Amino acid sequence: MSAASDSYSLDPSAIRNPPTSLGGILKRLGPSLILTANVVGSGELVITTSLGARAGFVCLWVILVACLLKVTVQLEFGKHAINTGETALESFNRLPGPKPRGVGWAVWLWFAARVAQFIQYGGIVGGVALAMHLAFPAVDVWIWTWLAGISAALLVFRGRYRFIQNAAVTLTALFTMFTVFCVVLLQKTPYAVSLADIGQGLSFQLPAAAIAVAIAAFSATGVSADEIMAYPYWCIEKGYARWTGARDASDEWAARAKGWIKVMYWDALLSMVIYTVATAAFYVLGAAILHGRGEVPQGNEMIRALSQIYTESYGPGAMVIFLVSAVVVLYSTLFVNCAATARMVSDGLAQFGALDFHDDRQRSRWIAILAWALALFWAALFLTVRAPAAMIIAGGAGVALLLLVVVVAAYHFRYHRLDPRLRPGRLYDVMLWIAFAAIVGVGVKVVVELF
Repeated sequence: MSAASDSYSLDPSAIRNPPTSLGGILKRLGPSLILTANVVGSGELVITTSLGARAGFVCLWVILVACLLKVTVQLEFGKHAINTGETALESFNRLPGPKPRGVGWAVWLWFAARVAQFIQYGGIVGGVALAMHLAFPAVDVWIWTWLAGISAALLVFRGRYRFIQNAAVTLTALFTMFTVFCVVLLQKTPYAVSLADIGQGLSFQLPAAAIAVAIAAFSATGVSADEIMAYPYWCIEKGYARWTGARDASDEWAARAKGWIKVMYWDALLSMVIYTVATAAFYVLGAAILHGRGEVPQGNEMIRALSQIYTESYGPGAMVIFLVSAVVVLYSTLFVNCAATARMVSDGLAQFGALDFHDDRQRSRWIAILAWALALFWAALFLTVRAPAAMIIAGGAGVALLLLVVVVAAYHFRYHRLDPRLRPGRLYDVMLWIAFAAIVGVGVKVVVELF
């Protein structure tokens, strides 16, 4: 691959002016749609629905705030990629502070959190397998587990950006359509949602009994630390940094950077609308059905309990619709996680000198190897532990703590490394600081609970 066609190379011949029309902007969207396929996954199907089951409609506002707030931090990571061309872990390695063995403290913390999250990803593989087993009980869970892992590896190991984006957009469209349709079906059952229910959900109350689950939901819903860190890779592979070019003092560079940042804003905000709608729909299902019945099922039982409600109301056909939705949601998370983690782990190893991440051949080889290694390891891990809900929640602490590192990095990007010509307006900064405060508050609460 030539330097001009390698998305991680800022070759001058690849520079391209940003689109100015709405149609041109829409054609250049994509990175956040990949994140959306990951965002609406295990957190929504397990943790979000569980919060609705425990608290009823009263905590709907927590879900909406989590989805709306954290996008500003995501934007800082995308903006930094356009401003510098750096990947997330490259920029982590350049944060001020100690560098044990020559590698930045933030990279070390990222690897520690990643180990905890591997348990979570094993739970996601298990969730796909268990949902498939509910739909096709004649096939054993262990077979579905290996099929889920192997198919994810096959899709990722040779998958370049365009394929991953197209697959993610397809999965996003499917699970959004299915999930909203399930809520529409709900209106014809005894568990129909009223305007009074929605009003209660927007009353900004937080019952003491729901605080722990609300914290987990805030960490897991919207863009998590994982998705925020993955975003620069997708922005770079889409071409935003390459089309902007290496930073210089010219007015032309500043104009291009502002233009591509504008495209990136559209990308992130459209995605936020999609995953907020889908996430709220999952919450409503838990609040309306399970809280109304006084049930708080866990893990696979969550899927079974919800699907049985549709069976009681509409017959086996509705159960199939819900199970297909659950499988698509969980599998989209597995697929995008595998693709993103293979890239980030490769980049993390590059910070230790194991490879040159900006060499296209080395990078592609490591991504291919890790796609297989990770997916098969997660499948084996689930078959060893066989507790998908506990595995998913176990990784939640790592995600919450990693959010604190993400806040430090976003602050450094915004106030120490952003080109002055690209500074945002005051309202944006206010939203960013509100997000910082909320994330730090949740992170501190997790630390207190753990230690």
